[in-house]
Formats: sequence, structure tokens, C-alpha cells
Amino acid sequence: MDFTFTEKEEAFRLEIRTWLNNNLPQGWLDGTYQQPETEEERIQFLKDWQRKLYEGGLAAIAWPDQYGGRNATLMEEIIFQQEMASVKAPPIINYVGTHMVGPTLMGLGTEQQKQEHIQKILTGETIWCQGYSEPNAGSDLSAIQTRAVKHGDKWLINGQKIWTSFGHVADYCFLLARTNTIPEKKHKGITVFLVDMHQPGIEVVPILSMNGEHDFNEVFFTDVEAYDHQIVGNVDEGWGVTMSLLMHERTGIGGQLFTLQQQFEDFVKLAKTNEEILGNPIVRQKMVELYAKSKGALFGYYKNLTKQLKQGYPGAESSIDKLMVAELTKELFSFIQSVQGPESILWKEDSLYDTYWQNNYLTSFGLTIGGGTSEIQRNTIGERILGLPKDISREKSTNQVG
Repeated sequence: MDFTFTEKEEAFRLEIRTWLNNNLPQGWLDGTYQQPETEEERIQFLKDWQRKLYEGGLAAIAWPDQYGGRNATLMEEIIFQQEMASVKAPPIINYVGTHMVGPTLMGLGTEQQKQEHIQKILTGETIWCQGYSEPNAGSDLSAIQTRAVKHGDKWLINGQKIWTSFGHVADYCFLLARTNTIPEKKHKGITVFLVDMHQPGIEVVPILSMNGEHDFNEVFFTDVEAYDHQIVGNVDEGWGVTMSLLMHERTGIGGQLFTLQQQFEDFVKLAKTNEEILGNPIVRQKMVELYAKSKGALFGYYKNLTKQLKQGYPGAESSIDKLMVAELTKELFSFIQSVQGPESILWKEDSLYDTYWQNNYLTSFGLTIGGGTSEIQRNTIGERILGLPKDISREKSTNQVG
């Protein structure tokens, strides 16, 4: 396997690195930047950051240039993710919009939908959330119960969504609703709507994570209105649209893996300053084990990436990458917590102590759920890669999403 990059790709890396050095907030690179204190300030900071990325031509580099992108190759996108991870750059707040909704509308949306939404997605002017999961329909999206009923010239939507990231700041929701019931084909009769979140009948209830942060929400819909021009694809045929969007969901795995490598290196630097940590042979052995696992996950990703470059589309191997990065991130931060001793129980209220490691430990549990649970990834690996028979508990639900 050849790990070198072409001259053009290295030039692109230098361009990204230079831009980040010149445009990250003052104090970001040397660790003196003061993070926003309130939720409102944090959201505004992230919106401003996406606007800056847009002005630098970096908000969605893989998009076609006709939509404001750079026609970046897959390898250029990987380089971009590497450079962003290396400096712990702020995330893109409109990730759902730029990585999922935008590309889906480019391929399946009407001209009106493209004109109305794509540019605003790129600039961060409108933030998007994804209305897929429900209390009784997580991985099995064909079991959704949110309904849309035609009433005159509009549709009335009633139901509930859950685990809706950024639903509390979103302007639009890419929503799945049942418009027909076909018992023998549950994936039929589903329609995708582009729902305006700023209208009566929408109630957003926050779900606080273990680390006290608010990214997830429950969203309740009561006679919420949508119109025919807000439907993506055809009525009752939204399953294909749903799968199209999910194909774009895994594009961030590389970024997560590069972040994992950076986090491990940060811990090594910290450990080198503490003789009590490095002097423990059990700790050193575990560090070597985590190093081997993290590099194995990275090289496995590169192997799967090479296959994708050759065949032109991602395969089921992305489930291996997703499983590895989720479980390994949790293992890494669990280990870091264990070697901190009494300091591991300190929390944000103690302003004299940096709780970076504790915060990431609590956050790591969510990685094993979001984007397809670890259990679903194992099923996908077993069935689609290893050729094993379907999980007996899933035989009655053949439309599960991995």
C-alpha cells in the first residue's frame, strides 16, 4: 500500500494548513482561546465559523463548483479532514446540511428546491436537522409512525422524532413521514418532506447528554404544514431518497479516525510529563496496545478507502470503520480516565481544572449509537461482508438501516 501523496495533493495540504493558520480564532493554536460560555454564543460562533469556511471556499469542498464547492477529489477531502483534525478546528454546525441534505438535493431535488436551499446550506444561513429516528423506529426506519395526511393543498404532519441533532437551532428538517400503509412492504408508503421548523405546531424538547451539553432533542409535530413542492422525490416513494441521504452519512468517518489519532497523541504528550503514569508497566503496556489498535483502525480505513477509489463508491466496509472508531474512542478515554486517579471525578464546575478528558469520555458513548449503533454495524459486517445468515432477531425486519 502506498501512503504517499502526489505533488498536487501536498500542495492542497499546504493551502489548507496555511488557510487554517491565518483564519482560526486568535489564540486557538496556542491554547489560549476562550471558548464561548453560553449556548447562544457557542451556536453563533459555529455559524460565524461556517461562514468563514464558505468565504474561503472550504465549507463543502467535495461539492461541484456549480453549487459553490471545489470538485475536490476523495483524497483531497481526506487531506482536508486530516488538517482540520490536526488543529482541532471547530466543527461545521451545518453538517447535516452540507454532508447529507445538500448532496441529496443535488441528485434528487427539484430545480426549485435547489435554488431555494443549496446556497443557504453552504453559507450556514439555514441550519438543517434530520427527522429520521423515532422512539419505536431507530435502526428500523421502515417502522416510523409519524404521519402526513393530505388536506386540501397541503399536508398535515403529526408525530414525534427523537435524537434530533441541532433540532433546537435548525431552520429546516429533512423529515420522513408515512403517507400510506402497505403491510407487506413497510418501506413503501414513506415520503420525504423539507419541513420549515419555524411554524406553529412544532415543539422542540432538549435532551441533555451525560456531559451536560445540549445537541440532541425530541421534536413533536402537531398539524405541521408542508406542501407538494417540499416533497423530495415522489409521494410514497421516499425510501430510495432515504437511502440516498444515508449513503452520505458515513463521509465523516475519516475525520473521526484522524481525530482519534490526534487525541491519542495528545495523551502521549501528557503522559510524558508524568513519571507516575509512564513508570507503571501496566499503563505502558496498555498504551502500546491502544497505539496498535488505533494504527490498525487507520490502516484498515486506508485499505477500505483504496477499494472505494477503485470501484468508485463506498461499500459495506464502512461499517468496519464506524465500529472501530466508535468502540476504540470509548476504550481510549475510559483508559485515560482510569490513569487520572482522583482527578478523573473533577468536572467543569471546578474552573481551575481542565476537564477535556472527562468531557470526551462522556461524549464517546454517543459514538456507539449515532450513525448506526455498534450492534447494527456488527450485523452489517456479519451479513454483507462475512456472508453469515441474518440475525434471527431481525428476520421480521428486513429493512434495517446499518
